[in-house]
Amino acid sequence: MDALQGASQIGLVLQQAKAPLIVPLLRVLVAVCLGMSVLLFVEKVYMGIVIMLVKVFRRRPEKRWKWEAIKDDVELGNSAYPMVLVQIPMYNEKEVYQLSIGAACGLSWPSDRIVVQVLDDSTDPLIKDLVEVEVQRWASKGINIKYEVRDNRKGYKAGALKEGMKHSYVKQCDYVAIFDADFQPEPDFLWRTIPFLLHNPDIALVQARWKYVNADECLMTRMQEMSLDYHFTVEQEVGSATHAFFGFNGTAGVWRITALNEAGGWKDRTTVEDMDLAVRASLRGWKFVYISDLKVKNELPSTFKAYRYQQHRWSCGPANLFRKMVMEILRNKKVSPLKKLHVIYSFFFVRKIVAHIVTFVFYCVILPATVLVPEVQVPIWGAVYIPSTITLLNAVGTPRSLHLLIFWILFENVMSLHRTKATFIGLFEAGRVNEWVVTEKLGDALKTKSAAKAHRKPRLRIGERLHLLELIVGLYLFFCGCYDLAYGKNRFFIYLFLQSTAFFIAGVGYVGTFIPSS
Repeated sequence: MDALQGASQIGLVLQQAKAPLIVPLLRVLVAVCLGMSVLLFVEKVYMGIVIMLVKVFRRRPEKRWKWEAIKDDVELGNSAYPMVLVQIPMYNEKEVYQLSIGAACGLSWPSDRIVVQVLDDSTDPLIKDLVEVEVQRWASKGINIKYEVRDNRKGYKAGALKEGMKHSYVKQCDYVAIFDADFQPEPDFLWRTIPFLLHNPDIALVQARWKYVNADECLMTRMQEMSLDYHFTVEQEVGSATHAFFGFNGTAGVWRITALNEAGGWKDRTTVEDMDLAVRASLRGWKFVYISDLKVKNELPSTFKAYRYQQHRWSCGPANLFRKMVMEILRNKKVSPLKKLHVIYSFFFVRKIVAHIVTFVFYCVILPATVLVPEVQVPIWGAVYIPSTITLLNAVGTPRSLHLLIFWILFENVMSLHRTKATFIGLFEAGRVNEWVVTEKLGDALKTKSAAKAHRKPRLRIGERLHLLELIVGLYLFFCGCYDLAYGKNRFFIYLFLQSTAFFIAGVGYVGTFIPSS
């Protein structure tokens, strides 16, 4: 009885506060979210127009820049070829270390003009021994390969790359190619990238596209493929074709060592050391080239836990870098105002901040709230037309997955919860701002473990799969859906029930590949 009276009093207080406080506040929030939606819409349409023009006029990198195949010189011999360093940073990569080392050692380039450098930060002695043995195996075949370790993990990947550049043999190198531990470049990778750097002295970076070996493993990897394909087929291509600037993806790219050093080298002040370096190099006038038809095989995170950690890093880092560099970009005098506007507004503000915030706050918080407060209306262009157009533009990068569009929308909205949280952590430099968790690669581990456990039912620990934030948002959306079904006129309940289901599924960990710990 007391509980009913308490609930009644709370309801009365909310009803009294509704007209003077809740309605005006919600209207302001709706207006702000609509404004952010328009910014994102304009950005997507702009990039769509640019990429269409690039395709129509066949503006391939080889046509925009000087590119000639490197030819043998009888007099100079192999010294006609630039010296290339290949870096492979790794940390406890038991499942994939052989793949990456083998692919790097299989690169087609004069053997005396390439150095393969394995930067092993592993903390597991067994894995370190396995990696060292693999390096020795390739060295015995005549490959110029170095095994480098350090006594700490300061700076994580950035620290490892920075330390790797200090060795004396690196001073002989002109360019450095970087591949994460799960990346497998084709043998002709250097033949296709180095000529851009060799014949164009103002180019600092040549970036290749990613190709996913496990995209069909589960529905979650298909969703990731859709998001990343848009990034590579549109965002990177547009940046390369217009301002010759885009964010370095941290792997599958080749840097001019002179440009890398001039930009200040690797810094570990954020969790996106690759983007940090790219922005600093760009501010010094260096240009970048993206080759869309040069693909490097790699692995997508297929467990929900690994993907959440990765998305935290990828969302928190750019926001934190924006905070640290915005004034430096504004004060820079070496690049044009147009390029500064592109980096600050388009690259950082719209894509790295607005896109995350509006997706979660508008579609998962504010829009459902208008169901409970019918005095506040969201225009149909903001609730339906703009998000539909943005979704279709995002989907063009992966035509084979168009039939999964609804699942992709729901999944991206779920992930926007973590991206938004990480974005605010980065902007305000809160607790987990510099948290670095290496993305787990499974390689063939899933098949091996599945075979080993086929004879017995695996034990599942509740704590391994429950995610409280997703469950709370799912309950909120479900309540709003029920209210709209009973009392509303907007017909939002169909979306709200679907979205709440997606949050519930993620909340109980029924997403991606799950490997029991026992």
